[in-house]
Amino acid sequence: MRKAIIGKKLGMTQIFSPDGKVIPVTVILAGPCPVVQIKTVERDGYSAVKLGFEKVGEKALNKPELGLFKKIGVEPHKVLKEFRLEDVSALEVGKMVSCDTFAEGEKVDVVGTTKGHGFSGVIKRWNQHRLKETHGVGPVHREVGSMGANSSPSRVFKNKRMPGQYGVERVTIQNLEIVKVDVARNAILVKGAVPGPKGGIVTISNSVKA
Repeated sequence: MRKAIIGKKLGMTQIFSPDGKVIPVTVILAGPCPVVQIKTVERDGYSAVKLGFEKVGEKALNKPELGLFKKIGVEPHKVLKEFRLEDVSALEVGKMVSCDTFAEGEKVDVVGTTKGHGFSGVIKRWNQHRLKETHGVGPVHREVGSMGANSSPSRVFKNKRMPGQYGVERVTIQNLEIVKVDVARNAILVKGAVPGPKGGIVTISNSVKA
């Protein structure tokens, strides 16, 4: 059965395997996530579950959002995310989904939002080289470089790497291994790095290409 949970990236550390090898891990505070809504094929046209994460005061939500939580008798939560699941028969509204849903050794996909770097140049954004530091090249040595011939095609081709907004993109890292599940601390330790800054919201689900 496919399963998923919402979490918060706490940072990276390292642990040691039984044979003494160092394993770099990302610590994710996963859940507990209440089931806010269940969607079925008969009623909604598809099967899915909506989970909440991170408790918040009532003043932080608008009336429609607050009414949803009051209707099901669950405390207000800041983050709401929907997951497409084939089988939702084992879930019920108000039930908590905790980190022990996953087990050590499982392969998961982690989705997060990358760090924002604002408006960046081509060297930072695309890892391009500087221009030559010689006479006739300046006055700017970090610019994008040649845009092509001015007579033909008299335009800049699409998808040319240029300065612009860098970061704040939805990124999925596939086939990460769960090294440890700490139920007492609601923590999941995933081998390797996951996208986003410390404190960023991520989602963990079964790997689709395991």
